[in-house]
Amino acid sequence: MNKRPVLMIAVAAAVSLATVSMAAIWLKQKDDAGTIKVVVATRDLQMGTRLQPAMLETVSWPVSAPIQSPLNSTEQAYDRVINMPILRGEPILVSKLAALGQQGGLSSVLKEGKRAVTVKVNEVVGVAGFALPGNFVDVMANIPDKDNNPVSKIVLERIQVLAVAQDVASTENKPRVVSAVTLEVTPQEAEIIDLARSVGSLSLVLRSQIDVSSVDTPGSRKGDLLQKTIQQPPQPKGLPTQVKSTDTPRSKPPRVIKPASQSQPSKPTEKMEVIRGMTKSQESAE
Repeated sequence: MNKRPVLMIAVAAAVSLATVSMAAIWLKQKDDAGTIKVVVATRDLQMGTRLQPAMLETVSWPVSAPIQSPLNSTEQAYDRVINMPILRGEPILVSKLAALGQQGGLSSVLKEGKRAVTVKVNEVVGVAGFALPGNFVDVMANIPDKDNNPVSKIVLERIQVLAVAQDVASTENKPRVVSAVTLEVTPQEAEIIDLARSVGSLSLVLRSQIDVSSVDTPGSRKGDLLQKTIQQPPQPKGLPTQVKSTDTPRSKPPRVIKPASQSQPSKPTEKMEVIRGMTKSQESAE
């Protein structure tokens, strides 16, 4: 039996296997050189959630799409609280974690130097339920002035809504009519809100997420409601503009009607009868 063909087949198979193994190792090394390990969420997580092992996994992230301060192992994220909502597959970043030692809940969401104050609202005050967690609102107070006349004035601008009722996160963008809204404020802003609601009433004014400009208004009073600016309606194009003259029209002189001329009746001519001999005739007396 000739063993040479069998030997050649075995050598070829070994060389092929070695080539495939070397190619796989090379591709893996190349892939590892272009990626890093990043911790991501395995499901949607709400703000204030304490991270557990089942919520995390490690994936390869391309170096060509860098992210700031990622976590490279799940141990770094265990038992940490997140301060913002995280979606499934989203990387867990250091900036999305609350400080060490936080026990979760609303206190873990507050930024350094901030406070949480709750405002009692109704459907009107709460902007018909459109003030959701993460939105920004202006706080408007209706209070009496020094003459005891009511004044409406925006007292705080661009205040972030932390929670509505007891929810610190909103899974949908539908309006919710609730009885209380929690706002993130500074200590001084908290004092302003407490004073305003003790002497008057508060309302929330929803504002755009990208609007960061500040507006200073004098406030509105009862007299402002009665002021109206009368504007003339626009004149349609193509129609002549009517101009009203302020001059007094001149009075026309009265028309003089001349009586028709009439001929004077002639005076009757006086005649006298003259008899001459046998002849009688009529002659004028003139």
